[in-house]
Amino acid sequence: MAVGGGSSRPPRLVRLSYSPRGAKFHLALVGKGITFDTGGLDLKPPDGMYTMKCDMAGAAAVLVAVHAIAQLGLKIKVTAYGALAENMPSGSAYRPSDVLTIYGGKTVENGNSDAEGRLVMADAIARANEDQPNMLIDVATLTGACVVALGERTTGLMATDDATAGLVLDAAETAGEDVWRLPIPGEIRGKLDSKVADLRSVTGDRWAGALVAAAFLREFVAKDTPWAHLDIAGPAFFDGKPYGYVAPGGTGVGVRTLVALARSLSG
Repeated sequence: MAVGGGSSRPPRLVRLSYSPRGAKFHLALVGKGITFDTGGLDLKPPDGMYTMKCDMAGAAAVLVAVHAIAQLGLKIKVTAYGALAENMPSGSAYRPSDVLTIYGGKTVENGNSDAEGRLVMADAIARANEDQPNMLIDVATLTGACVVALGERTTGLMATDDATAGLVLDAAETAGEDVWRLPIPGEIRGKLDSKVADLRSVTGDRWAGALVAAAFLREFVAKDTPWAHLDIAGPAFFDGKPYGYVAPGGTGVGVRTLVALARSLSG
């Protein structure tokens, strides 16, 4: 609600579920759906804003993945959550230093209105917990830092445990999508400490931005729920010469990996 508060188009949380008879595993998929990202009051430069119509690629991926899984008739329950908002600057926009209450009650000190994706994702992850999934995967065009680290064709993966990371990496290999695992170092969480809220949305420095964002999201995942985070900021949108099946524009990255993961979990 805070992130979308500056827009004339109100935010939405879309929930889509496929629940076939006999399914024994529940997979939750959470996607970032920032329909356009100006950066809000922490306004992006013009060149950084031009492709921000693709900032909804994570939500698109999880919603389409559920549709594909249903069409394939896989025996697995899958629920997708698309966290949709337009991040705009206006008199009603949320501000740096605002203390926001995430769904479920945790409070967050907003450090930068251009770090909006993790806020809408926190809401959606917290809501997904209520459906008690056996595994939770989130997909988001979350950080420029991941593009700096891995380039424009490789997705960054961070996870709660080796087994979950291995399942996602195996699915990505089966699907033919490039995914590379990154860590969430233990000291990162301390950088998110806040004097006025449960945690801050960003740290006070610019280092390890992709890992910081993952550490923030992990705070909202239910205890003991296997979780993986896919940062698709690099490969979600492509503006070069076509290669393989990838043409200029939105690439649909992540869909194939999520379908392959669902197939492997369906038994």
